[in-house]
Formats: sequence, C-alpha cells, structure tokens
Amino acid sequence: MAPTKKSSKSAKKEKIFHPESRKAEQLVRKQLRKTKLAGQASKRAKLHSLKADFYGFFFHSIPEPHEDDDDDGSGGGSEVLTLTLSELHDLVTNVWLTRHDAELEEERTARRKGRPKSTREQKLEEIKLREAEEYRTGMEVPDLTHPENVALFRTWDQREVAFVQTLRFIRISSVKPDLASVSRPGKHPSLATQQNVPMDVEAETR
Repeated sequence: MAPTKKSSKSAKKEKIFHPESRKAEQLVRKQLRKTKLAGQASKRAKLHSLKADFYGFFFHSIPEPHEDDDDDGSGGGSEVLTLTLSELHDLVTNVWLTRHDAELEEERTARRKGRPKSTREQKLEEIKLREAEEYRTGMEVPDLTHPENVALFRTWDQREVAFVQTLRFIRISSVKPDLASVSRPGKHPSLATQQNVPMDVEAETR
C-alpha cells in the first residue's frame, strides 16, 4: 500500500540536525535562553518573597493605638503612633536578627556529637552572619519614626511589594545607633517635602 500524504508530512517533521550545523546551534541557544529565563524568574520570585517577609515584619511592628486614647474626648486617638530611633534599633536587634535563633538551637541540639552540620543549620548561620554584617554597615528599613510614612505604610495590602517604593526609608547601623540617614525619601505626595540628607531621626520624633 502506497504511503499517504499524512505519513509523508510526519516523516518530514522528524529532522535530525548535524551537531555542528547552524540550525543545531540555533536550537541550543534557544534552549539555553529558555533555561536562563526560567532561572531568572525563579530568582525574582524568591527575592519577591524575601522582600515581602522583610516588609511584612516592619508592617506588623507599627505601634497600635491604645484603646483609651479617646477616653478624654480630646481626639488624641487620631494621632499616628511612631517608634523612636532607639526603639527601631531594639526591634532590629532583639526581634528581626534573632528570629531564627530557636530553630538554629533545635538544629544544634538534634545534631549528634561529631556529626557535620545539617544544610539547614549552615543556611541559618549564614543568614545570621549576613544580616548582622548588613546591620553593622547600614541596613535600609522603612522609616517607622516618621508619622506620615507610618500612616501611609498602614494602607499596604501586604501583597504588592511595589507599594513600598512609595515609602520613606532610612539607613541605620549598629555602629552609630544614634544616627540615621534618609536613603529613600519616598515617592508619595505626602512625603514629597522630605529631603534626602543625613539626620538625627530620633530628635525629630515625638
């Protein structure tokens, strides 16, 4: 029986290119590009998640108004509560930088004497060292000492990381805990009058 046109077309699609041919090189480059783009997308997703966790931590650290703020009828409950620079340092030092301590201690306790560190234990130690060094040289954080910035931060939906680009950020360091510099003045109209210059933030709060 003579081959049909359909089977003839199928046979034509199954081409094998010489490894050193131009077409083979094009296919290899195309596949490498796909692999590279997939890797970049994965890195972006991971970075997005890390940033969301970081910003979420400070979002949940915004001071909550006291229930009795309006008891005297003075309207004081509308005042935006902020942190002092000292309180912001305490937050970073005693909460953010120590958030993995319990899990790290569990990993160390579970490890038998003479056994190598687990992958998780090594990763946690690397995170602590990296973040401690970042804090020493200057860590950029949302400015929770600034009333307008705190009020704006409260409106975040905790999903859209791009929203933080409208916020004001300051850089703080464990080496100089009494000073902070404005690293990003913020793009929101309510923050437009702020200057991107070094300043003693604590002197301007409350």
